[in-house]
Amino acid sequence: MRSGFIALILPIALTFGVAAAAAEDAGHVKVSNGAAQIERAGQRLPAAVGQAVQQGDVVITGADGSVGITFRDNSLVSVGPDSVLSIDRFVFNSTTHQGNFDSSLKQGTLAVVSGKLAKQSPEAMKVKTPAAILGVRGTEFLVRTGPAKD
Repeated sequence: MRSGFIALILPIALTFGVAAAAAEDAGHVKVSNGAAQIERAGQRLPAAVGQAVQQGDVVITGADGSVGITFRDNSLVSVGPDSVLSIDRFVFNSTTHQGNFDSSLKQGTLAVVSGKLAKQSPEAMKVKTPAAILGVRGTEFLVRTGPAKD
């Protein structure tokens, strides 16, 4: 009887565990000024201090907006005014410091102080812009790009 119960419950528990891991927060907003939003699954949320940031989110700032985000690997990302930043992929193992951090700056400015992920594996952090893909090899950098042209 007990083994039948475990056989029934185990797949359900594993399913919920995988779903929880898939939605794990990549980081949190630490500073937010002016017009700033996070777009997640078609919904726009205010980029308020304490708001979670997840893989797949898009951070959008207005002319007077800026957002500072601390990621789980201690990377610090500052998104400047009139910017659109997509968090394409964020995977981080806090034990081994392995993973990937891929983002796309569609327009605007981005300042980064890389964290444990890039220090452990420099090739693990990339920023795409409309004109280039930047592989992070240092610990601090600034990226600026204009709006996309049709």
